[in-house]
Amino acid sequence: MGVVNVTPDSFSDGGRWLEADAAIEHGVELLEQGADILDIGGESTRPGAARPSLQEELDRVVPVVQGLAREGAAISIDTMRAAVASAAIDAGACIVNDVSGGLADDTMAETVARSEAMFIAMHWRGHSHDMQSRAVYDDVVADVCRELRQRAHDLMAAGIPADRLVVDPGLGFAKTAEQNWTLLRHLEAFTRLGHPLLVGASRKSFLARIAQRGEEPVPAAERDLATAAVSVVLAQAGVWGVRVHDVRSTMAALDVVAAIEEAES
Repeated sequence: MGVVNVTPDSFSDGGRWLEADAAIEHGVELLEQGADILDIGGESTRPGAARPSLQEELDRVVPVVQGLAREGAAISIDTMRAAVASAAIDAGACIVNDVSGGLADDTMAETVARSEAMFIAMHWRGHSHDMQSRAVYDDVVADVCRELRQRAHDLMAAGIPADRLVVDPGLGFAKTAEQNWTLLRHLEAFTRLGHPLLVGASRKSFLARIAQRGEEPVPAAERDLATAAVSVVLAQAGVWGVRVHDVRSTMAALDVVAAIEEAES
């Protein structure tokens, strides 16, 4: 899953693809590099980010969805708003990727259930302005699994079929760096939930100490090698998808995993 941020303030590439034509061109480039899905988002969810208005988000994403749908892309709309999800589906999206798991908008589950779209439900405890204050767990793996399991149950009760539901442990969302690493160490707990698993580690701040030399953390744009290494771990764990900014490096990493798995024993 290649990331297309149509935002002025995303943590890794905010503003680079804000214009629709630039975002469409970038999406086509990611497809050429091997992306299976393009995840288009018009709201930054970095810690402390302010929310755009509904109209701002619609204006950002709908033209990009339309343009990339014409290119034949499988499109995921990254939104917490049911109205944006509905408009994106009408424009050609086939997946709704909601970092709130449907909690931020109580009409989201019903909206997706009425469509034929898949739904990705991420583990979430609150909006960006205060989510890191919520990174308190008795046992981060058990607690996140329990909350995700309950969210999946509620979404299915609202009408989303089990075979259209994907779950995401939400690395970086109400999680400390140490908690993110613990979740990655215990991926099997999430694959046992019975739903396909998406993981988004790409360029996140917990990778800032990987390959660090000196006191300065590694900048977001220079975390793609660390991201690719995480993608190897995810592929070996059998996850359904990896959400990344730099498709080329992760495709190379996944090709290595595939080559080893296909080699004669």
